[in-house]
Amino acid sequence: MDKDVTLLTDNRLLENIALGDTDSFDTIFHQHYDRVYGLLYRLVGTRTEAEDLTQEVFVKLYNHAFEKRFLPNREHNLGAWLYRTAMNSGYNALRSNQRREKRDAHLVPDPKGSPGVDKAVEQRERETAVRFALGKLNQRDAQLLLMRQMGFSYAECAEAVNVASSSVGTLIKRAAESFKSVYEGDQNV
Repeated sequence: MDKDVTLLTDNRLLENIALGDTDSFDTIFHQHYDRVYGLLYRLVGTRTEAEDLTQEVFVKLYNHAFEKRFLPNREHNLGAWLYRTAMNSGYNALRSNQRREKRDAHLVPDPKGSPGVDKAVEQRERETAVRFALGKLNQRDAQLLLMRQMGFSYAECAEAVNVASSSVGTLIKRAAESFKSVYEGDQNV
């Protein structure tokens, strides 16, 4: 029953936003910011970029609600919409960053030449390899891995990726195997 109350609350808040109620937007923003930001931070790896992308996700939400793209008298799973939108934004950022890194690779000096930074360089390389591996997975797999790592329930994961709750465990196991394969393949290069 709590879920129905949440849906009604989110739906009512969306309707209020469409009517210009900024307090309703603030309520949604404060309810969902931490999880959207956490998801994006784990995907892109930098606070600044995660904050920027989180802001973009909420601007999209505001525009969708204000332009009445969320239909009235219809139940909306706002959390699932936010997490899907966040993952799409995060993936776009990863692709853009990978293209930029390839383009700029010859301009960046080798940081290994500086004494005392070996551990930081290794950590950064591991983080980059993890983000690269996540970027190579299909979006659903990456989203499931990140959401579970953040403590989302199987039910929340199922709603976000639009699958049955009973299949989430199997999908996460397969996603983890795919991640391991891509990550270890990248480490051997």
